[in-house]
Amino acid sequence: MMNHFIKKLTLKITSINADEITSRFSPILLTSLQLSLMLTLMLLTLPSFAEQADNATNIDNTANTDLIQSYSSGQLASATNKSSKEKILEDISQRVLFDDSDQAKHKALNITRDEVITQKYQQARKIISTNLYKSMANIPNISATSRSFSDGSFVIYEGYSQLIEDIDADGYYQTFSVTFDADLITASAHDEAVVYAELYLSENGGPWEHYYTTDNFIIHGESSDDEFEVYSTLAQGFNANNYNVLIDLYEDGYPNIVASYSSDDSNSLYALPLESSDYDVEYIAYYSEEHIHGGSSSLIALLILGVFMLMRQFHQTHHNH
Repeated sequence: MMNHFIKKLTLKITSINADEITSRFSPILLTSLQLSLMLTLMLLTLPSFAEQADNATNIDNTANTDLIQSYSSGQLASATNKSSKEKILEDISQRVLFDDSDQAKHKALNITRDEVITQKYQQARKIISTNLYKSMANIPNISATSRSFSDGSFVIYEGYSQLIEDIDADGYYQTFSVTFDADLITASAHDEAVVYAELYLSENGGPWEHYYTTDNFIIHGESSDDEFEVYSTLAQGFNANNYNVLIDLYEDGYPNIVASYSSDDSNSLYALPLESSDYDVEYIAYYSEEHIHGGSSSLIALLILGVFMLMRQFHQTHHNH
């Protein structure tokens, strides 16, 4: 629809006699009109190009969905007790049955950390170009809008993991959790911020692969009551190996990372022995036993004994003669 409009507008303008235009407008005014037209066409097409790029990315991500499958659930750690932990794991098990994976929910992107960062900047530029189309106001700078608390700092104070489920007892776990405490350090201890986290796994020191995006949650200054935890079950595509964990924190609505925490900061996030459930299958031993029935063995023994007695009798008869 938009392309048709642009094409029609261009044809209409080019059909006007050039001499008629130059006779009615001064060269300066004509140049200004040409520049305005070029800028308008650029603003009209930028969102279209960005949308096409996003669609291509989504197609690629969909193609990878069948290769890697994981199931995760995140919530504030303060809301977790023994029964709620069991409920979370039960919900994850139900999602596995219905194939409601993180990939299907667009919570796991199956791309590297660098690709995630690039994607966020592309989305930010798309928003800016859309705003330019709506209004020719001042152009905001992405780097100047990296966060709302320009006079404070975000930190991840602590992060740790727990290994939960290893069905075949080979030392590699299919279910684990990651917990972290994000803080906002400002002049006021009562400041709050809406944040979310991107979580990554690195297989044996390889590239950081995205495996979960948390929902938004609120952090309250430097409080430790806003710890966030993510339970995950790896279902497909994760080899039995050691995995490192990395957490990137974002403020909602802004494209820049405001804090990071990884296996470089805590040994608890280093070299987690993990594998997907397609490798973590319960071992069942099968025993094959052969039984010789008493009736069959007795019959064979009697036949052998009978043959032996006949041979002995024949031998004695032959000797007597």
